[in-house]
Amino acid sequence: MKLAALFSGGKDSTYAIYLARKLSHSVDVLLTLHPYSNESHLLHHPNIKFTSLQAESMKIPQIIEEISSIDSKVEFEKLDRLVTSAKEDYSIEGIVHGGILSKYQKDNFSLICEKNDLEIISPLWNTKPESYMKELLEENFEYIITSVSSDGLNDSWLGQIIDKNGLENLEKLQKKFGFNLNFEGGEAETFVINCPLFEKSLFIQDSSTQWDGYRGRFEILDVKLKDNA
Repeated sequence: MKLAALFSGGKDSTYAIYLARKLSHSVDVLLTLHPYSNESHLLHHPNIKFTSLQAESMKIPQIIEEISSIDSKVEFEKLDRLVTSAKEDYSIEGIVHGGILSKYQKDNFSLICEKNDLEIISPLWNTKPESYMKELLEENFEYIITSVSSDGLNDSWLGQIIDKNGLENLEKLQKKFGFNLNFEGGEAETFVINCPLFEKSLFIQDSSTQWDGYRGRFEILDVKLKDNA
């Protein structure tokens, strides 16, 4: 089936594309909306402007638009128009998204698909956090943490690549503080810098961090593509 992917650059939306391809679907276009602020319940915010480099590395066309309002209705309408445009221009038959637990997101995306007579593919829906996070490492997904907003996650995690040791530490903290290990509750955001879909990895050349004692963000200032070894 010809699909468009709702793409934020984080681990979930990227891995959903990977799984869709393993299921023999083709992902013909990426749909990316840049929300007005990080308060959005529907869309991912940190470092989203650099998704264009990820799209270039995957050799997938991307449609990216910005939203100038925090109104969730405006976000929905903008996404609906984006999906309609993708159907007209790329003849897509469905949408793939990386939602795991958010019924609010899935209900909204499902409604948009229904309006446009499209299938919705949710390959990560209800996956178990522990097995999913391990699977990401087994499938050679490299991603960094770009924001934290949960007890147990301090500024030391900002910009950190999650490897086996990092995941083990996250599991210990999750047991102590009770956050979602896969960050589905918004405890953290991520950004993929390399994976099997990429022809070139992303090399971060400059960045800055913001930390207020509870919440923090890792902002990419300069990044380039480099050939994979």
